[in-house]
Amino acid sequence: MAQSTNSTLNASPREPDGSRATRRLRREGQVPGVLYGGEGEPISFSVDGRELRAALHASGAVVDLVVAGTSEPAVLKDAQRHPVRGEMTHVDFVRVNLNVAIQAVVPLIVVDAEESPGVVEGGVVDQPIREVNVEALPNEIPESIEISVATLNIGETAPLSSAVVPAGVTLLDEDDLVVVSLLAPRLEIEETIEEETELIGEDGEPIEGAGEEGEAGEGGEGGGGEGGGGGDESGEKSDDDAG
Repeated sequence: MAQSTNSTLNASPREPDGSRATRRLRREGQVPGVLYGGEGEPISFSVDGRELRAALHASGAVVDLVVAGTSEPAVLKDAQRHPVRGEMTHVDFVRVNLNVAIQAVVPLIVVDAEESPGVVEGGVVDQPIREVNVEALPNEIPESIEISVATLNIGETAPLSSAVVPAGVTLLDEDDLVVVSLLAPRLEIEETIEEETELIGEDGEPIEGAGEEGEAGEGGEGGGGEGGGGGDESGEKSDDDAG
């Protein structure tokens, strides 16, 4: 059986009243929530906002939620936040069995960037995937999954299969999913774009005369020489007429 090393979160039972009571709780620094799932009935509760943040920031995905003296292991299922202040305004917790695997979303963290030969050359780490889906026992859900870019060169990518996965944890996303790329330096990219813009134009249409100036110059010089020769012939003919 998995050993419990969970944070304890003390909550107070509440009646699932209307919005007026909910607003009053929030003004008092409380966050309303509900606990559901498993074999128990849904329980509405309120919890101090600071204690809630502390419990969720502690290690491990599971908290021992204590309501009216009864403790149950639970994980955060959903959190609603204020659109401006970002503080939590409502939370949903779901009961878990510590001996049954659950699925969760955890952050994907890039490490060893300073050792990457591509980064040393000025390359830029691009991480399009920042979270991954995992499955594990509740107390074995990791805080994050790490992926190293220590050997990446510019133009190379790293698939999810190269991530470091703790024992007992299963990745649910595709192994060949590209999660990190090492891009060329931005300055080099901008210079290439500027060169292409000079020839093509910002609207994508070729610029008339681009690349033909040299040819036009050469043609003008040749024409000038012939014109000069023509002038000499005209001068000779005039002399003959005069004689």
